[in-house]
Amino acid sequence: MNAREAALGFLETAELRDAWEHEARDFTPWLAENLDHLGRELGVELEKEATEMHVGPYRADVVARTRMDDSRVVIENQLEESNMQHLGQVLAYLAGLEAKIVVWIASGFDDAHLSAVRWLNDHTVTPYAFFAVRVRVVRIGDSPLAPVFEILERPSNWDRSVRETAAREGLSELGQFRRDFWAHVAKRYPSEVRPGYAGSNVYHLVEEAGLRISLYLAGHGVGMFLCGKHGESSDAASSRIDPYLEPLKTALEVEQINNSGHSFLRTKTSDRANWDSMADWLHDRRLTYKRVLCETEA
Repeated sequence: MNAREAALGFLETAELRDAWEHEARDFTPWLAENLDHLGRELGVELEKEATEMHVGPYRADVVARTRMDDSRVVIENQLEESNMQHLGQVLAYLAGLEAKIVVWIASGFDDAHLSAVRWLNDHTVTPYAFFAVRVRVVRIGDSPLAPVFEILERPSNWDRSVRETAAREGLSELGQFRRDFWAHVAKRYPSEVRPGYAGSNVYHLVEEAGLRISLYLAGHGVGMFLCGKHGESSDAASSRIDPYLEPLKTALEVEQINNSGHSFLRTKTSDRANWDSMADWLHDRRLTYKRVLCETEA
């Protein structure tokens, strides 16, 4: 055995709970911040929309959008073997959230559950797609733990369908509109948003407060509010937002403000003649929010 061979290590499987002790508190926030790892396996770029989104009596773990055509994606997590309860929740989310893609993640899948996912793919039409994904954690020697996503079930000809959709459609009409608007903002204020962005919300993290300022585009205007870091629920962030509400109300010169510090500029967003004033409002107001977050004692 030469020195090079002696240096080789072997891939070993670790316990999922060694990486994420709790599904809701640990795995879901991690996944929401690292959707690119899952997206690479699925073959689509994913952008987080929300976590723990209410759907009737349930809460969807992660809700995302595809950057390709802005389709909604629902991700259901289990750090255990698949079960019938989660299969039922997957179907409830599909209807309740009008999702196009459903991803069911578990540590392992019963053959009956894989058959159910296969049946759904065989009996629905494009653009609906169902995935069964096994999650594992591996390491080599004492290296950091590394996540592995294995696609166990997917639609037939999924890869070809993704390529054809991207070539044929590019962005949806809504996605194209968003990209055009944010490109206009970026040209006027390069620090506000990256080129080519086509999402609905732009986030700016203020490290001093551990909070984000969310700028968003809606059909009847643009707005802004405060939220927690990636993967943090609104309930968890609300107590940390509270100390900034009164100073923010004073700085914005408004009589009332809600518990997320929301403000809104009502205007006709489809009229591009309004885009300069919308960009100016977003930029100036974000600086005000940032100043309040940096100067207020929490």
